[in-house]
Amino acid sequence: MILITGGAGFIGGNFVHHWFERRARLGLPAEQLVVFDKLTYAGNPLTIKPLLDSGAATLIQADICDREAVRQALERFKPRAILHFAAESHVDRSIHGPGEFIQTNMVGTFSLLEEARAYWNALEGDAKAAFRFLHVSTDEVYGSLSDTDPAFSETTAYAPNSPYSASKAGSDHLVRAYHHTYGFPTLTTNCSNNYGPYHFPEKLIPLMILNALDGKPLPVYGDGLNIRDWLYVRDHCEAICQVLDKGTLGEVYNVGGINEIRNIDVVTTICRKLDALRPRADGQPYESQITYVTDRPGHDRRYAIDPTKIQRDIGWSPAESFESGIDKTVRWYLDNTEWISTVRSGAYRDWIATNYADRQA
Repeated sequence: MILITGGAGFIGGNFVHHWFERRARLGLPAEQLVVFDKLTYAGNPLTIKPLLDSGAATLIQADICDREAVRQALERFKPRAILHFAAESHVDRSIHGPGEFIQTNMVGTFSLLEEARAYWNALEGDAKAAFRFLHVSTDEVYGSLSDTDPAFSETTAYAPNSPYSASKAGSDHLVRAYHHTYGFPTLTTNCSNNYGPYHFPEKLIPLMILNALDGKPLPVYGDGLNIRDWLYVRDHCEAICQVLDKGTLGEVYNVGGINEIRNIDVVTTICRKLDALRPRADGQPYESQITYVTDRPGHDRRYAIDPTKIQRDIGWSPAESFESGIDKTVRWYLDNTEWISTVRSGAYRDWIATNYADRQA
């Protein structure tokens, strides 16, 4: 039994699918997943509905800040590992309202660590030795790079620049402290920008796909030259599986896609894919919808991950190039209109209006 926080979100939901597909592919015995998710705006049970319906996965709707709910889940299901995906993760939202990020990412992680440590302390023998707590984090804790700086490694000093990244940095430090102070068996992964199926459409790639199809402007912040290292979400899921199996306790592993791409190039690539797969009725290219808007405050210029450690010590490398991954992603959004309609609620539309209404072209 594995317990996954945030397992109905973007990366967590993809992980749930990947977990069962991987075990079937490798001929591994079935192992149930328990998804512990608050089901906020970005959590969608439809993402994992087939696995919930089959009984392979179980959903508990609860907040990681609710220690009693966490305690009851651990006592009931007795997991051999906790995979901690749950987080508020959108930089723009953290700028508008940082309080929720501190509460979920720091207080929530503390609450989860406390209950997990108590649970682990009560285990005995092989069960205690085998238990793992894997914390999923982000490259944004390292701050911003110039065009000539080396990529982030596991020894790069933390320098978070947004309320979101600061809250994730705080959670990373808590996880580290619980290992070094209490001997709690932790693993941490810091990933670059994920993309792929089931991505909530406020983020860059799904926003561009859906705005393009709706005939809306494609808002690009600033000059569009900010660089991110793009990681296909299923590659990330595989990395987490391998770190869970082979990672050294207390260690951090950076997971990168080895795909440094400027934001504007991401957008034009999506436009070209859509030109080929779903041409506009008027024959015009989707690139004509691109609009440059006022940059967000404190926008980090460049992120890049050096994945040498995970490649050397774990044996993981990304399977997808950006070209292959973005093709799969665009096709998924074209083919899954039902999922899209369920997440584009009134609350989502209100948020988009709040974030973009005052940005000058």
